[in-house]
Amino acid sequence: MRLILLAAPGAGKGTQAEKLSEHFGIPTISTGAILRKNIQEGTELGKLAKKYIDDGNLIPDDVMIKVMDARLAEDDCKNGFILDGFPRTLTQAQELDKSHIKIDCVLNLNVADETIINRLSGRLECSKCAATFHKIYRKPKVEGICDFCGGKLVTRADDTPETVKSRLSTYHSQTEPLLKFYREKGLLKTVDGQDGIESTTKEVLKALK
Repeated sequence: MRLILLAAPGAGKGTQAEKLSEHFGIPTISTGAILRKNIQEGTELGKLAKKYIDDGNLIPDDVMIKVMDARLAEDDCKNGFILDGFPRTLTQAQELDKSHIKIDCVLNLNVADETIINRLSGRLECSKCAATFHKIYRKPKVEGICDFCGGKLVTRADDTPETVKSRLSTYHSQTEPLLKFYREKGLLKTVDGQDGIESTTKEVLKALK
C-alpha cells in the first residue's frame, strides 16, 4: 500500500496516518515531523523551514522534493508507506508522478474550516518526540506529559487562530488543486471527517477496501 493522505492542517490526517500505519504495517512519512526535527536540531533546512512556517507559508517545492526523495529511498519504505503532508502543491504532485514511485491511492479527509480552527486551539504536541494529543479529543494519560516518551506537551506556535486561518488560506489556494489532479487519475477517494477518531478511521478503512 502506497498511500497519500490529503487534508487541511488540523483535519486529523496525522492521527489517521498512525491508525493506518498500525493497520497495514507500513511507515508513516510525515513531512511535518521531518521538518520539526530539523528545526529542533538547528540544521540549515530547519532554519529555512522555521522562517516559512512562522509566516504561515509552505516550504518551497524544490526543498521538499529533495527531503522526500531521500526519505522514500530508505529501507523501511520498500513494502509501502503513507505520505502525510506531501505532496502539498501541484508541482510536487507532478514531480512525484514523474518519479519511479507508484501511488496506489490518494485519500482526501474532508473537514470544515470552522471545525479545524476549534480543534487546533486544543492541540498539544510533545516537545521531544512530536507525538500529538488534544485537550478534549485525545487526552494524554497524565496532563501535560507525553504517553510515549514522557516529554512535555506544548501548544505549537503555528496553532494560534490567526496563523491557522493563514495556513487554511494557503491550503485552499495551493493544495486543493491536487484533488482535481488525482481525481483525473482515478486515484482519489474522499472521506468526511467524523466527530470521533475511531469513527473517522472506520470510514477511512471502508473507503480503502
